[in-house]
Amino acid sequence: MKLCRFFPDRLGLVEGQTVYDVTPALACVPQATYPYPLGDQLIANLPAVMAEVQRLKATAPVLNLSDLALLLPFANPGKIIAAPVNYKKHLQEVLDDPNLHHNNQINHIERAGLFLKAQSSLVDPSVGITQALPDRRTDHEVELVVVIGKTARNVSREKALDYVAGYCVGLDITIRGPEERSMRKSPDTYTTLGPWLTTADELPDAGHLDLKLSVDDEPRQSSNTSELILGVAALIEFGSKFYTLHPGDVIFTGTPEGVGPVHSGQTIKASVQQLGELVVKVH
Repeated sequence: MKLCRFFPDRLGLVEGQTVYDVTPALACVPQATYPYPLGDQLIANLPAVMAEVQRLKATAPVLNLSDLALLLPFANPGKIIAAPVNYKKHLQEVLDDPNLHHNNQINHIERAGLFLKAQSSLVDPSVGITQALPDRRTDHEVELVVVIGKTARNVSREKALDYVAGYCVGLDITIRGPEERSMRKSPDTYTTLGPWLTTADELPDAGHLDLKLSVDDEPRQSSNTSELILGVAALIEFGSKFYTLHPGDVIFTGTPEGVGPVHSGQTIKASVQQLGELVVKVH
């Protein structure tokens, strides 16, 4: 199923252009007290939530998707883990263009490893992106995002997909320059995902999905997840060697070639096959 959140903090089941308001399903999420458990508790209890959503659908209020201001699909994403230069053509694109690499050392992902973005960089898709340094080049990057569903540590590639709650479309916004990636990619509003959570049972194979991004309807990025250097299972195996993954942690799997600058007043449309389209304004 496809689960969204919409203003003011309602839970929805998305079917085409129809949204069923199934907010009462959140009653099956255990109430936590301090010290709060790690991770997002909706994601940690997703099977119970999904069962309750199915039960409630028949009598749920019906809304039009186009009338809703979408929030992040779940309220408390944890670690934002990101894969650098994880598409073959994007790796060459970065190596060839000084405006992208700024004399930073660019390594293959197996050598460079993963990096973390600040949780404070997250923003609801309907809020949009605010350029932190308007005098610097700020680029768009569309990505497939993996949402971790249960605690994972030292997971094998063969078992990795058992730990996936679902998938989203992601935007990783980037300031170009000499600083470390985690700094240039972590200003407020420089990370968003959505437009909803597509649960893993709807997507048994994330390895053959088209990705597209346009700016003011000008095509910029177009590729397929089959071009990933490390696929979803390999990234979970790699990441869980270094970090304990918790429910609600997200993995941005990397962006394909075609990255480019965005400016105030423009509109980004980012899509991943079967996962929907994010429409985000730049301020």
